[in-house]
Amino acid sequence: MRKYGDPQKSGVRYTRRPGAYALLPLNGKLLVTYQGGSQNEFQLPGGGIDPGESPIAALHREVWEETGWRIARPRFVGRFRRYAYLPEYDMWAEKICLIYTARPVRKLCDPIESSHTAHWITPEHAATALGNAGDRAFVASII
Repeated sequence: MRKYGDPQKSGVRYTRRPGAYALLPLNGKLLVTYQGGSQNEFQLPGGGIDPGESPIAALHREVWEETGWRIARPRFVGRFRRYAYLPEYDMWAEKICLIYTARPVRKLCDPIESSHTAHWITPEHAATALGNAGDRAFVASII
């Protein structure tokens, strides 16, 4: 599995954290989320897969929480690994990021996840603006 970002830190105990994330193209733009607070960065919508939850169920839930949109036809396109500190959980994580493409079909509400706002940006902008190298690489692969 391809790894992006910082290498593992010696002496740090990492918790494996699988997550599902979405590339959401529509009319030449991508739906992304901006997470303020401790992150202050653009991200692909998505997040952690809860125990007992399927990746697809997590993808639908996370996209809705972070953007307010419902999606359809998710299709798995790849995965990558990265090591990161998650301040909201006070935890070092080995993130296993499962990447899907899906179609945004309907905005239901504003994001319910605190500190998140939804944005439509061009894929070219996303390929440089997203906060982690793995997300940027997957966007670059669809341009």
